[in-house]
This record gives sequence, C-alpha cells and structure tokens, in this order.
Amino acid sequence: MQTLTASGLSKAYGDKQLFSNIDFLINEGDRIGLIGVNGTGKTTLLNGLAGIDPFDAGELSMPKNYQIRYLAQQPSLPSDSLIMDAIYGGSSPIFAAIRQYETALAAYTANPMDQAATAAYEKADATMTQLDAWQADTDIKTILTQLHIDDLNQRIGTLSGGQQKRVGLAQVLIEQPDLLILDEPTNHLDFDSIDWLEKFLARYQGALLVVTHDRYFLDRVSNTIFELDQGRLFRYSGNYEAYVQQKAEQVEQDANASHKQQQLYKQELAWMHAGAQARSTKQNARINRFNELSDEIKGQPGKLGQVDIQIKSARLGKKVIEMAHADLTLGDHPILRDFSWLVQPNQRIGITGQNGAGKSSLLNVIAGKLPLDNGVVEIGETVKLGYYTQMSQSLDDSQRVINYLQTVGEGVVSSTGDHISVTQLLEQFLFPRSMHGNLIGRLSGGEKRRLYLLQILMQEPNVLLLDEPTNDLDVATLTVLEDYLDHFAGTVITVSHDRYFLDKVADTLLIFEGNAQIERYTGQFSDYLKTAGQKTATKKTPATAPQAEATPAAPKEKTKLTYAEQMEYDQLQPKMDAVEAKMDQIKADMAADDGADYVKLASQQKEMDELSAEFDQLFERFAELDDYVSGE
Repeated sequence: MQTLTASGLSKAYGDKQLFSNIDFLINEGDRIGLIGVNGTGKTTLLNGLAGIDPFDAGELSMPKNYQIRYLAQQPSLPSDSLIMDAIYGGSSPIFAAIRQYETALAAYTANPMDQAATAAYEKADATMTQLDAWQADTDIKTILTQLHIDDLNQRIGTLSGGQQKRVGLAQVLIEQPDLLILDEPTNHLDFDSIDWLEKFLARYQGALLVVTHDRYFLDRVSNTIFELDQGRLFRYSGNYEAYVQQKAEQVEQDANASHKQQQLYKQELAWMHAGAQARSTKQNARINRFNELSDEIKGQPGKLGQVDIQIKSARLGKKVIEMAHADLTLGDHPILRDFSWLVQPNQRIGITGQNGAGKSSLLNVIAGKLPLDNGVVEIGETVKLGYYTQMSQSLDDSQRVINYLQTVGEGVVSSTGDHISVTQLLEQFLFPRSMHGNLIGRLSGGEKRRLYLLQILMQEPNVLLLDEPTNDLDVATLTVLEDYLDHFAGTVITVSHDRYFLDKVADTLLIFEGNAQIERYTGQFSDYLKTAGQKTATKKTPATAPQAEATPAAPKEKTKLTYAEQMEYDQLQPKMDAVEAKMDQIKADMAADDGADYVKLASQQKEMDELSAEFDQLFERFAELDDYVSGE
C-alpha cells in the first residue's frame, strides 16, 4: 500500500503560528476533506505537501517514485502554451506516445494522401499499441469531454480564469498520481461536470486530499475529514455528515462553549439528515425541528470556535425592489430583455446559471452601479442595501484591520439590544486582539473576505446582496452565515453556484441561461436540478423570432463522429472483449482454487475490481460514441 507519512510538521508566517508539530498518514484509497477556519493554514499545508513552500520543521516520507499532483485555486499554466501541451505534458512514455499520435493523426486527417503523413501516423499508431496506451487515451478523452475542453489548439493565455481552472483540473486528473491534491476543484464547473467529477473520484485508485466549500461535494467524495483548528490537526472518520455528527457530540461534551454554538452543529446535523425531499419544506418546519433539538440538548454546550453573528438590521417597509420592462446589453451580450421583477420583504432569492450570463450585473443594477438601457428600477425608501461583492473592492492592504471597521463606526447594537464594540466584533469574527493592528495585506484571502463581510453587516442592512459569498469562506463561517440569514429580518438576494448554500438560504430562484433568458423557479435548488435536463431540452427550440438569434449554439450539437472518434470507437469493442476475457479467466481460476490461499484470493478479487472499473469506463465511452453512430 502506498502511504505518505507526515511527522512534526510546523509552519509560521511572521509572528503567526499556523500549525505546530502535526502528524498524519495518507493511505492509498483515502478520500480526505481538509476543513478549518480561514487563516488556519489549509492552503499552506497543501503547498507544503506539494513541495511549493517547504515547512519550517517536520518531514514527509513516502515510497520511491511516489507522485503528488496539485490543483491550486489559480493554476499556474504557461500562457504561451497550447492546451494540448499542458494536458499531455507529463513525462511518462505513454504521454509522449499520445502527444506523437495526436500530432500525427491531425496531419494525416488534414492530408490522408500524403505518404509521409501516412507513415508517421502508422508509426505513432504502432507505438500506441506497443505501449498499450489506448486505454489512457480513452480516459483522457472522457475527462476532456466531461470538462468541456474541446479545442486543444487554443493557447492558455486566451482562456478565461474558469477555463484555465478546468485545464488545470484535467491535467492533474489525467496524470493519475498516487496523491491528488485539489483546492476548490468545483469552482467554474457546471453541475453536470461536478456530478461526473464526484463519480470519477469515487473510482480513483490513489489518495485524494481536497479543500472545498461545496459541502455536497465534500459529503459525496470524502471518507475522512481533517480539521485544522488553532494550530492542531484533528482526524474524523467518515464523510462530511459523519464529521458533523462527531463534532456535534464533541461540542455537547465541551463544557466551555456557548449554547448558541452547540445548537448550530445540531441544526447542521438535522439538516443533513433531512435529505433533499425534507429540505423542500418551508422555514416553519425547520425552525420547529431546530427548537425541538435545542430542548433535547443536555449539559453544558461545547465549543464551535467559529464566527458569531448577532448584529441587528434596520426596519424594512413593504416596498423593496421593483423592476419594470428592463433592458440591458453589455457589449454583444444581452443580459435583460423586457424583464420585470417584484422583490418583497423577507424574500430569500437565489440567482444561479451560466457564467457570463449577467447574474452579477443584475446585482449591480439594484445597487445603482450599472444603469439600465431601458426600463425602470425602483428601490423602496426604507431599503438599506448591504452589497457583498466578489472582489472585496473596499479593502486597502495598507490599512489596519481595526481602522477598516472604524470607518463604519465604533460598534453596533446586537439583535438582543446590547452594544458590541469594534474590538468585540473582531473577536467574535475570530480576529484575536493580536491581529487588530495588523495590516490588511497580511491577512489570508479568506480572512479578508470575513473582515469584508463584517464591515457590511456593521452597516445594519435590511436588504443583503451577496455575490458568490461561498468563495473563500470556510465551511464553519458559512454554517454561521446561513444561520444568520435564516433569522435575518430582511430580504436576501444571493448569486451562487454552491448547491448546498442555495438549498439552505433560497426558496425562490432566478436561473440565468444566457442571451437574456431567465427562468423563474419556486422551491429548492436540488429540486430544480432534478428537472433541469428536461427543461434544457425544451429550451433548445426558440419560441419567438428574436430568440432565434441565440441559435449559434446549434452547431455544437454533434450529428456524427469525427475521424479520430470513429477510429477510437472501432477500437473500443475489442478492448472491452479483451477485458471481459481476462475477467472470465480470473473467475475460472478463483472457482478452480479451494479458497485456502486467502492472499491469492484477495489479489484476484482486487484485480477483478480493477478490471470491472476499467470495463465500466470503456463501456461508458462506447455508449457515448455509439449514440452518434446509431444516429447516422
């Protein structure tokens, strides 16, 4: 078994000790979710394991030739390279053979009568067969298809940040390392790709270490949780739901934490247990259930060690936001077309959909930062907006942490009527007094986002606009934010791609589909996703003449296989036959043995499992290509 052993790892930045003398093992097959409050050193730990930023003390031991691949939040890819060079950039002979084959195939496809091109193609084809590289090639093409990477001849520098993240993800998945380290892998992925990635990682043979704010993803892919807390690392067996269960029990036994903090873990556990169907019930049922849980709690509550939010909001009148016949186009992209919308007091609205479709632009219109081309937007007289943007634009790295908040005031009044000073607020948001005089530039990305959120809440808004609030916020802070929004006496409008967060905070949805097409949905986001496939198929046929201009997407719908895909398709059936033959032989060998050699039996069973997984992948690709063969 391939095992990485970490002993006595320590790391500090300046006078801040992130973690000290931590030990852990990562075994083959481990699926580890790393969580912790922002600023505790999650990314620092990943960077150390990946060899990017060495630890101050401690050592890592692993077998010879143990491979680690790391997907950072912002992958570092050479801007002048082609996607193909990045994807097939590995040093193994198989990668070199695939690169040679792809180049030769492209030349041969362009000029099949050229003798030199034909000879180069035949040689590359023979090398692929000799190295048994066809399976790797099939796996790579499946990964690229699922991550929507189509044109391998694009240069990295021409891609958006989201596209580069997908290329980086494809790169590390393709290399199949012993330890795969992923930092926020679901960022910039659509929901179909996330679903595929969850299934891919479930079959992955190596070990996985992942940092993510997507708790559905964390719950589905992890079998172990590592938590960094106050310089120490704690290990919990099981997925995220199991972690919540164990944490709730731990908190219940800790006599020094507040009742409020203990209740939050109980609520989170109850919500996880409820399941998608129960989550579609309305707030009253949830509140009743949570109240029942609080009555059941015995003894002193335990420690959550996370953010506490008790800031009141200003009174909100009956009129909130009204938009009538709104038109908005940015460049060549229609965002709103004759859009009318009425936002009422205490609504919980989630906005999601395609990247670049205009979700953030709608928030900017409401906030008065972006004028409409036509139409009217009216904001109620009592509305006091709090706008949490993606960019945290108001943070000045040269400003002190405490001075940043003092630009709003010296304190606030809590929801219970008590005065809370700026110093107390910072401590409630996990900024100890030793950090109050620090420059903002010394904070981690997540700590900056937490400080930015605190500054907005200090203004006591009654309408909250939240643009991707789950980005860079840790799971614990999100849990407390969700509870705050649950009891917030005002209206919440949030843009998010986080399925878990949307399910918890929104019961009305706007789905941006691009080209000014916006679908309205009442209910939980998980329920919407169940029917999204049917709705997408329905919307492929434009209903009116103006919408017909959106049809440029039609050429992307495949009607037949490319030349390369046809050749791949022709090779899949023989490969499946060969795998089945191996499985039949192993079955026969197992049946012939008397079962006394348990070591041999276990080895045979492991080989059967691997062959079965290989067959499933081949068949999945075969079925995908066969759809187009059948339709020709």
